[in-house]
Amino acid sequence: MELAVEFYFLVASVLLILSIVAGKTGYRFGVPALLLFLLIGILAGSDGLGIEFNSPKQAQLVGVVALNIILFSGGMDTRFSEIKPVLWQGIILSTFGVLLTAFITGCFIYWLTNHLFTAITFSLLESMLLGSIMSSTDSASVFSILRSKKLSIKHNLRPLLELESGSNDPIAYLLMIIFIQLLQSSDISSGEVVAFFFRQFIIGAICGYILSKMVIFIINRIRLDYEGLYSVLLLSFLFFLYSFTSILGGNGYLAVYIGGLFIGNQRFVHKKSSLKFFDGLTWLFQIIMFLTLGLLVNPHELLPIAGAGILIGLSMIVISRPISVFILLSPFRKINFKSKLFVSWVGLRGAVPIIFATYPLMSGIPQARMMFNIVFFITILSLVLQGSTIPFVARLLKLSMPSKDKPKLKEFDIDLPEDIKSAISEITVTEEMLQKGRKLMDITLPDQTLAVMIKRNDHFFVPRGNTKLEIGDTVLLIADNDEIMKETFKKLGVDKEF
Repeated sequence: MELAVEFYFLVASVLLILSIVAGKTGYRFGVPALLLFLLIGILAGSDGLGIEFNSPKQAQLVGVVALNIILFSGGMDTRFSEIKPVLWQGIILSTFGVLLTAFITGCFIYWLTNHLFTAITFSLLESMLLGSIMSSTDSASVFSILRSKKLSIKHNLRPLLELESGSNDPIAYLLMIIFIQLLQSSDISSGEVVAFFFRQFIIGAICGYILSKMVIFIINRIRLDYEGLYSVLLLSFLFFLYSFTSILGGNGYLAVYIGGLFIGNQRFVHKKSSLKFFDGLTWLFQIIMFLTLGLLVNPHELLPIAGAGILIGLSMIVISRPISVFILLSPFRKINFKSKLFVSWVGLRGAVPIIFATYPLMSGIPQARMMFNIVFFITILSLVLQGSTIPFVARLLKLSMPSKDKPKLKEFDIDLPEDIKSAISEITVTEEMLQKGRKLMDITLPDQTLAVMIKRNDHFFVPRGNTKLEIGDTVLLIADNDEIMKETFKKLGVDKEF
């Protein structure tokens, strides 16, 4: 009996709801939400509830779509002013750091599987392929954990880590493709490999920059009837950028990240709504991607490779990643020993290596399934061991700072554009505020602060000087800057951080 399409929608919706609830619960206990998404997919799979999913091609398609959205959204959320002090450090880690990590990890895998775990044997090229697949830090994991936990880290380490994780996937992808081609054909010369590498990198960077300028020009001049269509236009551009760059022979992932970076740092109409649209879309596809990858794996296949997986994973955490970070960041004197330790620890593996591990499966590489299982096992190990301890390690190294996030509005769904430097907040009227009179003009406000709207019960209205206030009213305030808003709170006796 063929199941109705409604059944599949029911299963998908239940898995999404469970993932969101589990992510919220896991956040309270310090468990990375992405790990829980992955585990829910595993529990729902063939070894759990029995949902059969064994299509690397479909999983790869979901992963490519999700990765593009995550990279583009991550680029849009990254401010040039934040990454400028750590630009060169980030570029070096995202290029040479990936190369060095892949080489060290590949050498360790070759030694391990040819001398210690003889049940699993990889050739040198296979070892380097596996090392390349796992060589980049995962942008979804880094963005999710650093931003969801609202970590403020000293010495500009957060923008450094986000820049690295957002821009290092293209290099890992290039390495992976090169070693797949070398395994499929021994006739490829070193010159062809170098030419392929530079062609992908140069075309990807140029397309990302030029096409991002083009889309900003179009968005600011086109007149669409509905605000939501601007976000749809940006989403369409994202996939055009990836596919067009790939067809030209460039690296689509690099183009997408650079495109998002330049677009996010430019002024364009309905920018705030577009950022919110991509923020929600990113979370949706992160959940879908991790659920899909969880469904693809068969947990009973992980047990035979558990020993090798633990040793390879630990070697990346304590050998490959730290060696790469300390060597490459040694010329930068402002990054001290503790900062390098923290950067080494936040070498998270996540969905991207698992997605990359589907390419050898699709290419018919021998032992590709074994590689996939090892990558999956190491991803779980990384998220459990590193992802859940990042805040603790930041405090241990005395690198964490109090969060500077401003309080969000609860009663007013209002957000100012980034170009406007004014401060906006809301207060609740108390008995103490009305001691000098019940009219708005009787309340002492600095000259640079305005009460622009009041919510009373479910009614919103614009106040005047003679408007009578009631206890429990919510007043929306706008001040010239943050300091004036803090002064306003102080004069009103409001115990509130800003």
